[in-house]
Amino acid sequence: MMDTIYHILFHTNEALYAIVDENVWEAYLFLFLIIFLETGLIVFPFLPGDGLLFSAGVIAASSDMSIILLVPILILAAILGNHFNYQIGRRIEHRIEHSKNKLVQKYLVKSVIKTRLFYQKHGKKSIIIGRFFPVIRTYIPFFAGTVDFDFKIFSKYTIIGSALWVPFFTVSGYFLGELPWIKDNFELIFLGLIIVTLIPFFYAALKTLVFKKSL
Repeated sequence: MMDTIYHILFHTNEALYAIVDENVWEAYLFLFLIIFLETGLIVFPFLPGDGLLFSAGVIAASSDMSIILLVPILILAAILGNHFNYQIGRRIEHRIEHSKNKLVQKYLVKSVIKTRLFYQKHGKKSIIIGRFFPVIRTYIPFFAGTVDFDFKIFSKYTIIGSALWVPFFTVSGYFLGELPWIKDNFELIFLGLIIVTLIPFFYAALKTLVFKKSL
């Protein structure tokens, strides 16, 4: 599994083509697991969701993989991943609130209160917009769970966000992947997608750091 993930990260097209050639259903399953893990567990924010979706679309255009099956399968993976991550966050939130540890009560409870205020103000749009940014999309459902954000609202906007995110990259790859320039520079495009989508995350982190130093 880890060897395959390594090849996906550094030799995306070759790795995916190899899986599709061997068994297209294994390819669907593997892509499902990658998208689920990236959105479902906070230890996997490094998985290349955007680039992988684009790559899957490219390969669907020139292999036995069907874009008609691929899109709903990956939308489902993204939805289930978010819900799984949310439930993990809820379990941790209950442990924090019932903890008798003074350090936990002093620092973590305050953080939960601040995060809850953020979700009350920006929760809906953050669930949708956050889908399009690596790292952020891994943590948004987790923190929504830790502050006990309304589950019905979370579920609704998770579905909307997933239904926008997955087709945006897979269909783009499907229609653009056959262009000669994209074929010849695919690894560069894959890396570029990762960098461009990470810029807002690093900008926000830098802005926060500078703001704290100025206090």
